[in-house]
Amino acid sequence: MVAVFINTAAIIIGSLIGLLLRRGMPEAISDAVMKALGLCTVIIGVQGAVAESDVILMIVSCVIGVTVGTAMDWEGHVNRFTEHVTSRYVGEGEGGRIANAFVTSCLIMNVGAMVIVGSLNAGLSADYNMLYTKSMLDFVSGIIMGSAMGIGVMGSALFTLIFQGAIVLMAESIAPFVSEDVIIHVSAVGSLLILAIGLNMLELTKFKVINYLPALIIVPILLYFI
Repeated sequence: MVAVFINTAAIIIGSLIGLLLRRGMPEAISDAVMKALGLCTVIIGVQGAVAESDVILMIVSCVIGVTVGTAMDWEGHVNRFTEHVTSRYVGEGEGGRIANAFVTSCLIMNVGAMVIVGSLNAGLSADYNMLYTKSMLDFVSGIIMGSAMGIGVMGSALFTLIFQGAIVLMAESIAPFVSEDVIIHVSAVGSLLILAIGLNMLELTKFKVINYLPALIIVPILLYFI
């Protein structure tokens, strides 16, 4: 778990540095940084999504996932909860922005083979090298995203602690069910969501990405039946 705590601390420290930079940053520069981050996010999403060999699986997972998410109004619930929690501290109308920053940073920092394989290696063989590498990447990402999107990025530290920590602690139980195929397909669908986030950041689209999150759960279920 040491590597998970280090990863969590790296995100917190990086986000704090980003927030300090954001305070003295002119709005024009902040907007330019956001656009640059959006462009890089699109590239990250495309690189991961094109690795998907079973496009039908991706399509079915996304269709079912967004249907479930929209029917249950995941985005609305998350935004309203965030608004309720944060309104007294950051003002009215900021809840949606904070929620989007949180989801964006969580997906970018926690979707991919590095997270799952690194956490399994840490739990099964005490090999922390991959998580240490991820910590350095997340530190830099925290600075960039914190300066561009604000305090919501810091919330990804808690998600990282819970998500990666759970995989490390339950590695022996999880490993038999997490095949290479599962990792590849879940990462590809996650990358597609990251692509949608990047397009939103460039203000080219208005995807309700939170409503698409159930697709990440649908993928391993479909693979199990297939």
